[in-house]
Amino acid sequence: MSRKRPPLPPRFTVFQRGSYAETLRIGEILRKETVGGALLVAAAVVALIWANSPASGTYFALRDYKIGYEPWHLELSLGAWAADGLLAIFFFLVGLELKREFVAGDLRQLNKSVVPVAAAAGGVAVPAVIYAIVNIASPETLRGWAIPTATDIAFAVAVLAIIGSHLPSALRIFLLTLAVVDDLLAISIIAIFYSSDIQPAPLLLALIPLGLYTLLAQKYRRFFGTKALAAWGILLPLGIVTWALVHASGIHATVAGVLLGFAIPVLRSKSSGGHVAGPGLAEIFEHRFRPISAGVAVPIFAFFSAGVAVGGWDGLLSALAEPVAVGIIIALVLGKPIGILGTTWLLTTFSRATLDRSFKWIDVFGLSLLAGIGFTVSLLVAELSFGHGTILDGYAKVGILSASLLAALLATVVLRIRNRHYRLAEEEEKLDSDQDGIPDVYQRDSAG
Repeated sequence: MSRKRPPLPPRFTVFQRGSYAETLRIGEILRKETVGGALLVAAAVVALIWANSPASGTYFALRDYKIGYEPWHLELSLGAWAADGLLAIFFFLVGLELKREFVAGDLRQLNKSVVPVAAAAGGVAVPAVIYAIVNIASPETLRGWAIPTATDIAFAVAVLAIIGSHLPSALRIFLLTLAVVDDLLAISIIAIFYSSDIQPAPLLLALIPLGLYTLLAQKYRRFFGTKALAAWGILLPLGIVTWALVHASGIHATVAGVLLGFAIPVLRSKSSGGHVAGPGLAEIFEHRFRPISAGVAVPIFAFFSAGVAVGGWDGLLSALAEPVAVGIIIALVLGKPIGILGTTWLLTTFSRATLDRSFKWIDVFGLSLLAGIGFTVSLLVAELSFGHGTILDGYAKVGILSASLLAALLATVVLRIRNRHYRLAEEEEKLDSDQDGIPDVYQRDSAG
């Protein structure tokens, strides 16, 4: 008689607790994003009210007012300056975060990075397919297939703050990684599919300031870390020139923000007078630029992009019935959870992984609903797809705002149900940290 073989052990655990340093870093980022998310929502509400008020003409006149130097192709409307210029700061941080996560963060380990990266890819692909299916009959509206692909981390974190969620560190890291990776995928889509009339000369010229910027940041990383004025006075002008040349080349200028973020070193080298394990220039720049991005750049962009005249209740219902809006709503509210939850389940099943004992699949479902809040990048892609201020752009924005609100409400219901469990898991994490002898205050060497 043959003996029955015991089941194979799981290869790894999904949603393991991150290192203490990574937990603190993620917590600090999310606290700043909470404030930014509140400002973003406030700016969007003001824009919607103003755009639908008797004084709506003044809002659109302000949004479309042009300033800049035309010979350099920089005579842009204020709305375009917000989308092309201020959002470059946001994507600069995306570049910093991605490089930091995969060079020095917990996600440099394959068993910790593979699930959120794959889940983010699923959360991009499935919504795009759903939108395409809904709009397959119209080549004009089909161009917006990438609108529902991105997650707005600031908006999502603002929702968490409002509902008072005690989300454990493992889930917070998963949410942030999802948002950062699908931002990268979204900016890749923008660079590949939404660039037009490429001009090779400005693009090649952009390599000169970008190369010099990279060389100086790498060689004098300690100097720029300790001398903030030097970074503003030397690196910033090179970054602006790079941005302007990329903009003139026909590639969307926010791509320049990501490239400039990737150029910043993550670790300090011994030759620069520091310790390799210490905080590098990327982390220092995160501290300096995140308040500007979350508190200024993204809210201003939201103010100029979210203002859409819906024409009263009848106009709103009419807009919501349009295939563009229907596709976006279904893709964000249903497609995101299907893509993220489905990919995570498939990956854990076929790799013999298991969820951490602290979590259940409903927790992944709650986070995937929260990821359906597609605001900042979705608004940007809508403008690139249909043209700023066009009727299709208006329908798309109605769909984005409605889907984001619905996703936020559904995520609130699920996460509030689990909030008591999250509070217990959070207390357990804190207790484990205290027992390990890790101090309550984790001080970083801010000198860089």
